[in-house]
Amino acid sequence: MKEHKGAYSFKSDKPTVITIGTFDGVHAGHKKIIEKLVNTAKLSNMESAILTFFPHPRMVLQNESDIKLINTIEERTQILKSFGIDHLIIHPFTHQFSRLTALEFVRDILVNTLNAKKIIIGYDHRFGRNRTADINTLKQFGKQFDFEVEEIGQQEIEDVAVSSTKIRKALLEGKVEKANRYLQQPFMLTGTVVKGKGLGKQFGYPTANLKIAENYKLIPKNGVYIVRSIIEDIPYFGMMNIGTNPTVGGKEQTIETYFFMLDEDLYGNKLQIEMLARIRDEKNFDSVEDLKRAMKQDEAFTDQYIKDNYAE
Repeated sequence: MKEHKGAYSFKSDKPTVITIGTFDGVHAGHKKIIEKLVNTAKLSNMESAILTFFPHPRMVLQNESDIKLINTIEERTQILKSFGIDHLIIHPFTHQFSRLTALEFVRDILVNTLNAKKIIIGYDHRFGRNRTADINTLKQFGKQFDFEVEEIGQQEIEDVAVSSTKIRKALLEGKVEKANRYLQQPFMLTGTVVKGKGLGKQFGYPTANLKIAENYKLIPKNGVYIVRSIIEDIPYFGMMNIGTNPTVGGKEQTIETYFFMLDEDLYGNKLQIEMLARIRDEKNFDSVEDLKRAMKQDEAFTDQYIKDNYAE
């Protein structure tokens, strides 16, 4: 897959089949659309392309700094790479771009820049300045500029919307196993390991404190989770705590992971951590000793979960 930072960096000698969308989460509903895209391109001897935008249009047009997405743009790119598409075009969404008319968008970007000969798009897709154009407008442009429009039906589009809503709801409720079933893969957190207060080490559980740079990334409900990460090509399981550590007077939310069988300084490393299951809510224990006992129970629970689900 070739990744293009903006439509104007796109280069290909072949005509393209294109779909357009946010593709946040890249779940089962999205996968059906992407499979249709890839198969259509192969049958037509064209190249498949996904046109997506970053930042999210709502961040720009509605100034919604509190919008939360299932994937960062980096995670989204990584997942889309696995589907066998030829091109991923991540176009910068700006106020200036949003002012393009429907004609300018279709003629200058889809046709003249991306060489689109077929566009696979949702029945309710709207585009152009103030989102005034719809799929019927696109079909009219298709006749004018010699490209075909294939409509993605209402049921498929609703499946996408409902799945995304359900995934976000499940994560905010801490139900990562439910979210993972919709995603058909583990929900992930990606960040850099930074220095924390070192409290875990004092308790016998040295943790990697994950700092996520993207403030739009959805963080699941506070609690203790079973996780896995690939570190130097080796899979390590562990326990992650998302929360404020109230037992020791913490105030700010942190994301800390204790990895089993790993004795390595991870400071400065970039980690991608898969969330597999939830153990319990974060609690304010009466004493540090009570907290330590709970962590021992969490460890035993995690160990059994790994044996039940991942033993070779």
